[in-house]
Amino acid sequence: MATKVDGLLFDKDGTLFDFHATWSVWAARIIHDLAGADKDKVVRLAAALDYDLDRQEFAPTSVVIAESSQTLAELIVQVLGHSTVPEVEHFLMMSASEVPQKQTLPLAPFLAELAARGLTLGVMTNDNEYSARAHLKSVGVEGHFDFIAGFDSGHGAKPDPGPLLAFARATDLRPARVAMVGDSTHDLIAGRAAGMQTIGVLTGLATTEELAPHADAILPDISHLPAWLSE
Repeated sequence: MATKVDGLLFDKDGTLFDFHATWSVWAARIIHDLAGADKDKVVRLAAALDYDLDRQEFAPTSVVIAESSQTLAELIVQVLGHSTVPEVEHFLMMSASEVPQKQTLPLAPFLAELAARGLTLGVMTNDNEYSARAHLKSVGVEGHFDFIAGFDSGHGAKPDPGPLLAFARATDLRPARVAMVGDSTHDLIAGRAAGMQTIGVLTGLATTEELAPHADAILPDISHLPAWLSE
């Protein structure tokens, strides 16, 4: 049963947007773009990212799911042995910002319904803020959020609670009256550390069993939030 909630802080990929439908094909393209014609590097880079080239999908253990794009860039540079972290990070940022997003449900009316309940809404992602805003703008919902932050927004990255507490400060909400909504353990661990309520959703790659130890509730997807809020 939900305690009184005044604000909802959403993860982005795997929560607002379907992770597999959005990112799996993109990943195959960027692996080949980065590795070039070197087949050995293609295989090694895919392995480092826990990405199945034949099935075109990530394993649940992939760093891509929950880590920051800076961490991803550092790993890619280690595997490739050339380029620099800032160069790779910029490439990833620009490439990712243009990827069409598959919404987990029509977001605009859903977010409008939540706002009509008097809820303050935010997004905190371990993606960079530039890409996050580009993705939200591409589906017409950037303006629905009172707070949007990435790992590079100056508040830190999940599972550190810092960026979640920044949302509470920016919107003048008590952390205990905020629910962190996400598809990964990073989201929920950060929420618990921030003193927030934690809601896991199953639109990413994590299972119920993985999320359960860190979640106050687990929902199939964010469309079930209004019912949870009304309990």
